[in-house]
Amino acid sequence: MVLTVHHLGRSQSERIVWLCEELGLDYQLKVYDRSPLLAPPELKKLHPSGTAPIITDGDVTLAESGAVMEYIVVKYGKGKLVVGPEEKNYADYLFWLHFANGTLQPSLTRTFFMRMAQVPDDNQVMESVVSRREHALGLVNDRLKDNEWLAGPELTAADIMAVFSLSTMRLFVPYSLKSYPNVIAYLKRVGTTEGYKRAMAKGDPGLEPVLGAEAPKPVP
Repeated sequence: MVLTVHHLGRSQSERIVWLCEELGLDYQLKVYDRSPLLAPPELKKLHPSGTAPIITDGDVTLAESGAVMEYIVVKYGKGKLVVGPEEKNYADYLFWLHFANGTLQPSLTRTFFMRMAQVPDDNQVMESVVSRREHALGLVNDRLKDNEWLAGPELTAADIMAVFSLSTMRLFVPYSLKSYPNVIAYLKRVGTTEGYKRAMAKGDPGLEPVLGAEAPKPVP
């Protein structure tokens, strides 16, 4: 059985497509369109979560990008894209691997729903939400001041987890990165990696990767 990645266009499942490309895996990619913002019902037929990414691998059906990431790197990664406990930056790797979905992505999701509810910018709750987002971005920017990648000198799964929130997610929660020069430089490095370029071309053909400083136009 071939590992199958069920990818929803313009979603965090791009992480798993990128991961598979970086690892050079033999995998099947199935791409689904949004309807219009939410995932289509076909994904719920695969897994009760109804959200991408979902992978199928023999008798295994697994959702949640963090869980899928760990499953693939442990089962198929052969030690690539991870930092082991014997290495001095192991704790850094763990922190940034979990920072993506534990802090950064939730800060953006809260902003997204506040915008949908048309909460004004000067609302106290909205101000708090934006402040938390900017704090999270500041932590990333500070980390990248003296590090080429989040866990240290090499690209790891921590980067693959984080980049969606700094790039494609900005189509749904437009924000500028002008105040974060280290993040801008980081995204430029990401844009030159062959694995990332292949993943975006396969998973989101026609979509220009969101890697610049300017806040992009929101998706219709």
